[in-house]
Amino acid sequence: MSGGNATLLKVMDVRTFCTQSTVLIVAGKGGVGKTTMSAALARMAADAGLSVLVVELEGRPGVPDAFGHKTVLDYAGSVLSAAGAGEDTAGEDTAGEDTAGGNTAGGNTAASSTDGGQSAGTADSGAVDQQIAKGTVQARRITPDDALLEYLADHGLRRVSKRLMSAGIIDVVAGAIPGIRDILVLGKIKQIERSGIADLVIVDAPATGHAMTFLSSASGLLDAARGGPVRTQAADVVELLTDPARCQVALVTLPEEMPVNEAVDAAYALEDSVGIALGPVIVNGCYPDLSGLGTPATEAARAAGVTIDDPVADALDRAGAFRQTRQALQAEQIGRLGRELPLSQLRVPFLFSATIGPDELHQVADVLAQAVHALPDPDPDPDPAGGGTSGRQGAAGTGGGSGGSGGSGGVKDSGTVTRPPS
Repeated sequence: MSGGNATLLKVMDVRTFCTQSTVLIVAGKGGVGKTTMSAALARMAADAGLSVLVVELEGRPGVPDAFGHKTVLDYAGSVLSAAGAGEDTAGEDTAGEDTAGGNTAGGNTAASSTDGGQSAGTADSGAVDQQIAKGTVQARRITPDDALLEYLADHGLRRVSKRLMSAGIIDVVAGAIPGIRDILVLGKIKQIERSGIADLVIVDAPATGHAMTFLSSASGLLDAARGGPVRTQAADVVELLTDPARCQVALVTLPEEMPVNEAVDAAYALEDSVGIALGPVIVNGCYPDLSGLGTPATEAARAAGVTIDDPVADALDRAGAFRQTRQALQAEQIGRLGRELPLSQLRVPFLFSATIGPDELHQVADVLAQAVHALPDPDPDPDPAGGGTSGRQGAAGTGGGSGGSGGSGGVKDSGTVTRPPS
């Protein structure tokens, strides 16, 4: 990285971090908390005065719950947090809970959305997507069926579109053109990005395995289709995914062996197969370091001027030993992640909470904002030789050991990651 000495003196700000690409795809192994991180990133961006749209693909209610709403997201969209209203929004509450969190059942998870404010357009009416107000978080669910209905309506087939859908046309087309379902969804995301209705579009992607298929579908169709609207759509999607100024991926992981393995493999696969840019890795569920764990409980109690029974002392000693082991394993995996995947890290502490609501969401968003501020400002004059992210690693965050900062920051942390020799 050229000119790095000057930029390392400057730090990243949240607004810059969140506007370096319009679309941010949040991906990770199931159970690592990517839905919670999607909600927290949206909260952080809105608190910085940006308009945010969260796109949910699988109908999970995690995002709305984190914003304090219980609703079922639909294609039209719902306002989760209106500008200047914090977590209060216009809309009705419905049920929902996200269990995919690094701090899941006792930690970081996300929620769903509510109706109100600016609608994001409907499949029935084919309404034009409407501008989202600054500081507002809106969410919607995009399905292949809804995207196809809108596409048909936009192309003069409104009257027959529902009849075709009820006849199962999507299943017929999907059988004839593998990957068409994913292209319909990605095509709608591309349309949203081009419309400029939001400063930041956060996509809560499927779990890593499906996410790879989802994101690589466009390049596969581009190779298979020789012409026509399908190839045009695939080409537009590939153009979106491969432009770092328009779209990037933020991987979420836990400081554990299997999630770290999958995050590293996913990062290289995404660049090799999709050509998509990678932002910092979010390491969720980090236990903060505690000092004095090696001190016997009876000795610590005596120093504090209290007396504890032997069973209590034994339980405390075993708990301390467990926490020491957990911290050592966590430090090992975070270090390995940094060695094998040279990207900056945003570390989020484990939340000892049974659920994730507005208070917990603000806490996670604040931690992410602090971690972003600890990142260096992106290099305004990147290395023309294309050094990529190899060797550009660092970490920022609270909890989980060595926070600090380093690397080339921001969502635009990416370039080309080079897998180190084994």
